[in-house]
Amino acid sequence: MSVKSIFSDLYHEKTNYQIIPKMNYWFIFSAILLVVSIGSVFINGLNTSIEFKGGTSFETKVEGKSPSIGDVRDLLSPNDIGELKIQILNEDTVKVTAKRLTQEEQAQVVAQLAKYASVDKADVSISDVGPSWGKQLTRKAGQALAVFFLVVAIYMIFRFEWSMSMAALLAMFHDVIITVGIYSLLGFNVSPATVVAFLTILGFSLYDTVVVFDKIKENTKVWEKLKQVPYAEMVNVSLNQVLARSINTSIVAVLPVISLIVIGTYVLGATALLDFSLALAVGLATGAYSSIFIATPLIVFIKRLAKKVDNI
Repeated sequence: MSVKSIFSDLYHEKTNYQIIPKMNYWFIFSAILLVVSIGSVFINGLNTSIEFKGGTSFETKVEGKSPSIGDVRDLLSPNDIGELKIQILNEDTVKVTAKRLTQEEQAQVVAQLAKYASVDKADVSISDVGPSWGKQLTRKAGQALAVFFLVVAIYMIFRFEWSMSMAALLAMFHDVIITVGIYSLLGFNVSPATVVAFLTILGFSLYDTVVVFDKIKENTKVWEKLKQVPYAEMVNVSLNQVLARSINTSIVAVLPVISLIVIGTYVLGATALLDFSLALAVGLATGAYSSIFIATPLIVFIKRLAKKVDNI
């Protein structure tokens, strides 16, 4: 089958991909991803920013030379200020993150970085966050996530039947765990911007799932009258009918995010956008996958467990 015919079939809703009959394969694949993700979080933890764990960070542009992580580490290590996280941003900017330092220790680091970067001390920016603020921010992030799930649960219960509501919530938990696992495995920075983006992509994942569920709900009314095919087959047909829309929506959403990462971060140097755009990219990918291969098959799986539908 040519690429042209594949796109033509998608556009005209003529595909017949056997997604539901093969749902065990998707469940096994996701189970592996979940185990790896949870394991990585327990073993590696998360690379949280100082806004969450507290600490002091310094950032300065280096003039006249290319900064080196090794040189900066050798410069600051004799200060005995604990473990340092050193990053090179935009090829000419050094960012150093440490535990929360005293005023005297901060002044010493600023003086050393200013001399190394050939800039004035005033050009070295400092961000100092206390542990109590970090704990408060972590608590509020957890509360925001809990409120989001509660609102979604209420919405789905009123909008769809209980099996669909359960499937949607499980799919979102799936997205949360895998996204967190990817951040843990790859060592991506988790900042407040990441949390905001995270809630954003959960909303997108829910939207994509609702699109599929609406079509299933619409086709179920006809199926309940005729019941000419098994329920699982009807769900598979419904999924194929909205597959093109789901894929197109995901592509349209992902392309601007990729542009944000490549152009905004690496071309224009807007590194502040990196945490936000990375979370969007990872979340959109997992959300697009789960709405097709996890949320929808879960409806059939739950109904089979409950035996609520004849001819399933």
